[in-house]
Amino acid sequence: MLIQLLLIISAYLIGSIPFGYLIARLFKGIDIREFGSHNIGATNVLRVVGLFPAVLTFLLDMGKGTAVVLFAKSFASFTLLPIIVGICVICGHNFSIFLRGKGGKGIATGSGVLVGLAPVVAFFTFLIWLISFGFSRYVSLSSLIASLAIPLLFWLRKAEPSLLILGILIFILVVIRHRENIKRLIKGTEPKIRLGRR
Repeated sequence: MLIQLLLIISAYLIGSIPFGYLIARLFKGIDIREFGSHNIGATNVLRVVGLFPAVLTFLLDMGKGTAVVLFAKSFASFTLLPIIVGICVICGHNFSIFLRGKGGKGIATGSGVLVGLAPVVAFFTFLIWLISFGFSRYVSLSSLIASLAIPLLFWLRKAEPSLLILGILIFILVVIRHRENIKRLIKGTEPKIRLGRR
């Protein structure tokens, strides 16, 4: 029981590592929270710092989600442990103890959790995100659509109830963290990503 508890606490702490904040400090010497959308995620890093730092941010945020889930799987004495750990690492990213409860929006980290738990669902979720982004050029809208697809994909694949609950929780967390984006989407003021254009 002690090992499981330590894994859960460690997952939250690892999730709390604000890679976007650290990378913006490293590459540009700035506090990313003071620029753009004020978010520490890869999208804001892309807009403010550049492509390579954004890709690095996404990979590290995603990697911490996958790593803790796979590690939990190797120690799992009950099947729910990797799922609980997955939720904790996302919550750590979204509500980082190192940033006084602030954080990112959980897209990359949630993707990493999915890769570790259900790679097929992760693949189709990414495909849905990619198609949505290709049509809309809105990262936020694409993330919302993709997150909604997660529980639907688990349901279509007749996954165990715990995974379906995980998918619903991920969707709820994504909606909560995208409240301001949703308001801007409704108003028509949400910025698009224009690849290859000034």
